[in-house]
Amino acid sequence: MKRQFFLAYCKMRRKDVLRFFCFCIIFAVVFLLYRLPFDAVIYPTLLCSGLGLLFFLADYRKAYVKHCRLVQMLDLPAEVMDWFPAVETVSEADYQAIVKKLRKDQGELAAKLNGQYEDLMDYYTTWVHQIKMPIAAMGLYLQGEDTTFSHKIARELQRIEEYVEMVLVYLRLDADDTDYLLKELDLDSLVRGAVRKFSTQFIQGRIRLDYAPIEGTVISDEKWLTFVLEQVLSNALKYTPEGGVIRIYLTAPKTLCVTDTGMGIAEEDLPRVFAKGYTGYNGRKDKRASGIGLYLCREICHNLGHNIRISSVLGEGTTVEIDLQQGHVTVE
Repeated sequence: MKRQFFLAYCKMRRKDVLRFFCFCIIFAVVFLLYRLPFDAVIYPTLLCSGLGLLFFLADYRKAYVKHCRLVQMLDLPAEVMDWFPAVETVSEADYQAIVKKLRKDQGELAAKLNGQYEDLMDYYTTWVHQIKMPIAAMGLYLQGEDTTFSHKIARELQRIEEYVEMVLVYLRLDADDTDYLLKELDLDSLVRGAVRKFSTQFIQGRIRLDYAPIEGTVISDEKWLTFVLEQVLSNALKYTPEGGVIRIYLTAPKTLCVTDTGMGIAEEDLPRVFAKGYTGYNGRKDKRASGIGLYLCREICHNLGHNIRISSVLGEGTTVEIDLQQGHVTVE
């Protein structure tokens, strides 16, 4: 860093150095034209050169100290950049005035955008809660029906409910007031609750569930972890054909696995399945895929201190592993 700055400083001061030596040469030539002794010419020249070098080094040190202070400012948010070096030239004063104006404009723009974002969040949050009411009402109307048509409508209604819940999770994911409540959860109850929600799809799709009661607990947030498990089960049901099998089990030390015998995921898609908006080959075949579900699962698991992984073989099936181990957490 010092070497790079020294080279940049020399390049910046090269005209001043050139002028200094030009003046020295002019004085030396004038003295020689007046036939002054050589010593009378060389000594003042060397003295001026020495003084010039001292001034050069002093100015370099001052510039380097200023440079270091400015580099330190780069690590600070723009809102707290209150310190600026003392103004020494008109150009520096102009640049500082420009920076201060840009900071002011940026602050006003950030405040405006934050206000618009909060208004948008309030609107969509209200919309999600309002749309849940007619969805719940339609679900109640369909409970008394037992026809093929009503079953199809109920299945599509459940998908709508999933997408609405996904919108709400997406809005809350990075909010400052996200309500994570970590506590000790019973894994068996958690899994059974998620499976119960999709029981109709298991039956209508003639998909067999291979699940034995899981003994054990995990420290996590019930609502958010349930969302992750439901998303994984929803994907497994979506891409598993009739007559397939979905297996849920626990491996050591504490990894919850969901394995299906579905269409699988192409090898080139696996590294990007958690990317926001990425649907891959399966998503291009299924136009309903949003590419948001797995992204939300990864972000939620990260916030909860869990890990989520996917392995798959195209045409054979997919396994999703949720590592439920955590470091130091506070149980409430």
